[in-house]
Amino acid sequence: MTAMLALFMAAAPPMAVIDEADTVRREPPPHGAIGMSTAWRISDFAPQPRRMEFRRRTLEPGAAIGEHPIAHDEVYYVLEGEGEVVSDGQRATLKPGMTAYLYEGAIVGIRQKGDRPLALIIAYPVKEAPVSSLAGRKGQ
Repeated sequence: MTAMLALFMAAAPPMAVIDEADTVRREPPPHGAIGMSTAWRISDFAPQPRRMEFRRRTLEPGAAIGEHPIAHDEVYYVLEGEGEVVSDGQRATLKPGMTAYLYEGAIVGIRQKGDRPLALIIAYPVKEAPVSSLAGRKGQ
């Protein structure tokens, strides 16, 4: 296989349009299964090669994404409700329209506060898949 053919086969499609209704599931939040949440794993439905995760999650009262180390920068954007984000022991309250930009190497987490669910958008990069694992995906 020539290098040019390998590059062509690894090329991303022009776009992926995803209906969040196709991605929704109820599950405990990651990193500790603290409480219950609704997750929209939107980027899971984008064909490879993709380089970022884009998720929506609603944490029910008392729920939390437990503290965990991150190996990349990560963004939490609040749509509704109130939460408390932690990064390396530093805590901050987040409300609708607020964003926490979290840095690679930190130990981070977020918990729901108050009596309304906390709705978030979470985005972060993923490691690129090697070109060899992408061969044959074009057109699928």
